[in-house]
Amino acid sequence: MKIKTITCHEVYNYGASLQEYALIKYLDFLGHETEAIYYKPDYLSNHLNIWRIPNASLKTPIIKHLYLLVKLPSRIGELKKKKAFDVFSEKYIKTGDVLYKSNEELKENMPSADAYICGSDQIWNSFFQNGKDPAFYLDFAPDGKLKVSYAASFAIDEIEEDLKPFVKEKIKRLNSVSVRETSGVDILKQLEINATQVLDPVFLFSKEYWSDSFVFPINDKFILIYDFDSNSLIQKLALKLAKENGLKIFAVNKNIKYADSNFWQKGPEYFLSLVANAELIISNSFHAVAFSLIFNKQFLVVNRKEKINTRMRDLLALFGISNLLLNDESDIKNLTTKPINSYDSINNKIHDAIDKSKRFLKDAISS
Repeated sequence: MKIKTITCHEVYNYGASLQEYALIKYLDFLGHETEAIYYKPDYLSNHLNIWRIPNASLKTPIIKHLYLLVKLPSRIGELKKKKAFDVFSEKYIKTGDVLYKSNEELKENMPSADAYICGSDQIWNSFFQNGKDPAFYLDFAPDGKLKVSYAASFAIDEIEEDLKPFVKEKIKRLNSVSVRETSGVDILKQLEINATQVLDPVFLFSKEYWSDSFVFPINDKFILIYDFDSNSLIQKLALKLAKENGLKIFAVNKNIKYADSNFWQKGPEYFLSLVANAELIISNSFHAVAFSLIFNKQFLVVNRKEKINTRMRDLLALFGISNLLLNDESDIKNLTTKPINSYDSINNKIHDAIDKSKRFLKDAISS
């Protein structure tokens, strides 16, 4: 079967790239001919663009030029990261040749396929523009074609009241619906839509697959930090545990200044190697949690400042390890670099959830 997938493409985020790759690769593994739709709307086309201007009131050409002059040295460094991700995408993520920038363009020149799958990642998160974009609900696909969502994420507990009719109308057109979080199942239940909770595509492959395909050894003993918020709790915890255990601190975010080494310019392969080799991962990233589980690593999670914590919260709850989610300093007093005593029961739950996810995907396609 010829399948086209659509997700947030080329947004230069480790998790976004790896989940897109995993879904395409797994569908190929099932014997299908799969490609991602090359969809880059304007609101998703400004990542790591060195000439980008924020939506602030930079009205005059002189102010704009001064702004860019100040930002340019830092942004030139971003080109290295962009190149690393572009190399990964070109090598591993198959896309069609046509660039689409809107749902209307997709309708006018619809990419040919027998089935269309939207997902995974935060494609339905209405906190961002993508959650309001009809394309991520497969609006462009005709009624006669098979339409499936796999592990689509709202990433929040509730959607805005005025958005509910739009979401209900679009998702009702899908033949099979799955979401990544249990909170997503609840959102759709309120809209009278039945949905199945499944795991992110990265779980469709084993630790051995990821290790054999991408991971290389790193000899240092280190704590890995993946922190989008420059979170003071993460910094305090990392410095405490690194000092107590004689460990280095590695980071993959440009904003983390206390790390011994920062690999923010590296691509997805390097990220996987860092996770696989770390003594402990401290993060507020969903995919850092996902790969920590896949590699059976020791890890801790700190809530994000933005209201998108359902992703980590629901995943930890699913596997009975909600105690790893930290909220304030009172949670860190007695923590060590080994917060998980055993992975035996966790792995049993992960394996059951993987089996359920694979069954959903196979049944949805075969229908």
